Amino acid sequence: MKNKRKIIKDKSSRISRRDFIANTAAAAFGFTLVPRYVLAGSGQTPPSEKLNIAGIGIGGQGNLDMKNVGTENVVALCDVDDEYAAKTYNLYPQAKKYRDFRKMFDKQKDIDAVVIATPDHIHAMATMAALQLGKHVFCEKPLTHTIPEARKVTETARQAKVTTQMGIQAHSCEGIRLTCEYIWDGAIGPIHEVHAWTDRPGGWWPQGIDRPKETPPIPSTLDWDLWLGPAPARPYHPCYLPSKWRGWWDFGTGAAGDMGIHILDPVFWALKLGSPTSIEATFTKVNDETYPVASMIYYQFPARGDMPPVKLTWYDGGLMPARPEELEPGRRMGNSDGGVLYVGEKGKMLAGYAEGPRLIPETKMREYKKPPKTIPRIVVDEHHDQAAKYEVYYIEEHKWNWLQSCKAGKQASADFDYSAPLTEIVLLGNLAIRIGQKLYWDGPNMKVTNAPEANEYINRPYRQGWTL
Repeated sequence: MKNKRKIIKDKSSRISRRDFIANTAAAAFGFTLVPRYVLAGSGQTPPSEKLNIAGIGIGGQGNLDMKNVGTENVVALCDVDDEYAAKTYNLYPQAKKYRDFRKMFDKQKDIDAVVIATPDHIHAMATMAALQLGKHVFCEKPLTHTIPEARKVTETARQAKVTTQMGIQAHSCEGIRLTCEYIWDGAIGPIHEVHAWTDRPGGWWPQGIDRPKETPPIPSTLDWDLWLGPAPARPYHPCYLPSKWRGWWDFGTGAAGDMGIHILDPVFWALKLGSPTSIEATFTKVNDETYPVASMIYYQFPARGDMPPVKLTWYDGGLMPARPEELEPGRRMGNSDGGVLYVGEKGKMLAGYAEGPRLIPETKMREYKKPPKTIPRIVVDEHHDQAAKYEVYYIEEHKWNWLQSCKAGKQASADFDYSAPLTEIVLLGNLAIRIGQKLYWDGPNMKVTNAPEANEYINRPYRQGWTL
């Protein structure tokens, strides 16, 4: 991820966070600093003070996420795998350790905010537990494992009036803002067609496989029952974890939930997409256990305001759209993670989810008069870096935005009201793969209108002992 700010340990600096934030953060983020006693009972933490943060799922991406919030008070850490989480436990020896986030919330009352980076099937459970207690929440993408979960956590977050953010890190960076500004400026005219792709899963995790028949012993450091959580019971096998769960229907959301939600983020924002009217998919062999090796998903979105209807095609597993004629020989189409091709009435444009847009051919890019920057930028304050007393951690714009928004009592850049509808789009694509036919979607009523059997997969039953 680009645009990260180093935080170097500086024992000689004795400036307090209260002092340096009072002089810098207020101007950068547009809020006023006030002492805690003024906000007593308001549910807000003044920006001059640190948040007490808990982490749930801290072994993989969660380790990175906790480093990003390490300038705050990390008071509790929760993971079902002691060995996988050990590197994060070692970073914060003062934090209390838990395996079950429900017990953590029961026992520890000093938590202000929660960072969630569990497998996808746990996201909604952990998020709801935090929201119901009035905690601010940062949840990794995709927001939830199912569409009803996405709507329920969003409504709960509104009622709780807390600050939320989904982990689509590039959403807070420069590239996505430029993409929006170019499109809203009419750089390629009205857009009727978009193509977006990723190479994943590739070698990242297996898909298109069946459930293993072997039943090896459960490692002593792992609580397998808690790892399964609300998912149906099955024997332990190392083919599911630590990160290979992404390819399994019961636990993950495939390539679309992993990279699609990143790559489609600028498409969703720039084109002001809501619910699609239809979804259809073609794919390699699929089974009831794992997602296919590769797929193409076709979405049809209706007109939105002055924007025309648009067809969006998603490709994964190494599949890609045809190379546009306008792209010069030798120029790469997209990057290693994927890319987006926007087709407008006046031309074409390539963009990544983190990189800025480029009109093609390059001669058009050189001729184009770039529009003014109308979307506010999120900038990590340099004084924050200088005053932090941590070793080789870094802060990215997305976590910085969430932390400062929590303290200011504002919403973050990709709050649940934004992130839930984006999550629904990728989940609907997976539903089209599972059903294997074109689906007509009634977004307001959350149902497929032409294939009743599809609606059985919209809600998933939870294992006994787990409720949302």
